[in-house]
Amino acid sequence: MGVTAPRIELLVRAGCAACGRARDDLARICGPLDVPVIEVDVDAAAAAGRGDLRAEYGDRLPVVLLDGEEHSYWEIDEPRLRDDLRSATGT
Repeated sequence: MGVTAPRIELLVRAGCAACGRARDDLARICGPLDVPVIEVDVDAAAAAGRGDLRAEYGDRLPVVLLDGEEHSYWEIDEPRLRDDLRSATGT
């Protein structure tokens, strides 16, 4: 059985400067590992019927979810994320 690729989601809000920094950090960290980052705007998700994301995470954006679990918020915990991605990808 092969290793399942980790799932990274970045929860953001339009106009959020910290979200832009987190986006750049994740591109730098995840890109070389070929780990895609799925970006979700919590306000757009709420308008589409997913108000749970905004209710749960909207006061501490940006939030990084790794395989559906909160990994970090406000700032990327880069050493921890790198370790967790290495473990998940087997690299």
